[in-house]
Amino acid sequence: MGEALAAHMTTYVKKLNWEIDLLVPIPLGDKRFKERGYNQVGMIAKPLALALDVRYAPRELMRHKETRSQVGLTRSERRENVRDAFQAGTGVKGRSVLVMDDVSTTGSTLSAAAQALYSAGARDVYALTVARALPHHGLKHA
Repeated sequence: MGEALAAHMTTYVKKLNWEIDLLVPIPLGDKRFKERGYNQVGMIAKPLALALDVRYAPRELMRHKETRSQVGLTRSERRENVRDAFQAGTGVKGRSVLVMDDVSTTGSTLSAAAQALYSAGARDVYALTVARALPHHGLKHA
């Protein structure tokens, strides 16, 4: 399934003309990874990186704080939930990074990841998601 989704996304991303050195998936927390056994966005990001001819770098962004599920949280609760949750590796320094997540609701996760990447010296950070959640799908307005 990941390869099929990546195939559909490749043309779109190429048309954006972003200069990308690395593709980094949003990492799962250890607990969630053990429950699931895989990172769903990584299964899309890896074939997408291959199709774009950029380095797939899943270890350049680590989740060093376990967070609770964002489902049902308000915008401010989501932002606080992922604040300082990520740490980027030294391999992003001076690089243009495409960070990828499966779904964006408020952008809090992507924003926290971008902050970590910039703090580690990334030159540019672009974000891509497979889907965008609509406000009436589980987001409380507080």
